[in-house]
Amino acid sequence: MPQSLSRVLIHLVFSTKNRERILTPAIQTELHPYLAGTLDNIECPSLQVGGVEDHVHLFFGLSRTRTIAAVVETVKTSSSKWIKTKGAGFADFHWQSGYGAFSVSQSDADTVVAYIRNQAEHHQKMSFQDEYRRLLERYQVAFDEKYVWD
Repeated sequence: MPQSLSRVLIHLVFSTKNRERILTPAIQTELHPYLAGTLDNIECPSLQVGGVEDHVHLFFGLSRTRTIAAVVETVKTSSSKWIKTKGAGFADFHWQSGYGAFSVSQSDADTVVAYIRNQAEHHQKMSFQDEYRRLLERYQVAFDEKYVWD
């Protein structure tokens, strides 16, 4: 076969350091498109980006030439630098050191898009930590609670 083709969908989740609720709705309206653009620029087409004050969800197609770790590093580094230009209140901004990355089947893509779009409503009833635990359990990711949070 002369051409390499792939379609790997990733649902990526990470929070602000110590789950600080710093991502106000005003900054989210700029941040989410910035994150989507960053993904698009590294050949990882964004399908949906969203989140609330203490975390983000990125749903994208993984480039066949990039690792998930490399995508995370690019997205976090770029967006962290960008956020720090948004005023004195963001001067010490940091993302958490870890992340969760989950594979999604094409048949579940619309469900993940809807889930990310409804983050504000969803988090009126559930904290980020509870949501993240549920994602880890749903995707059968073994974890030790003492190492999940920073």
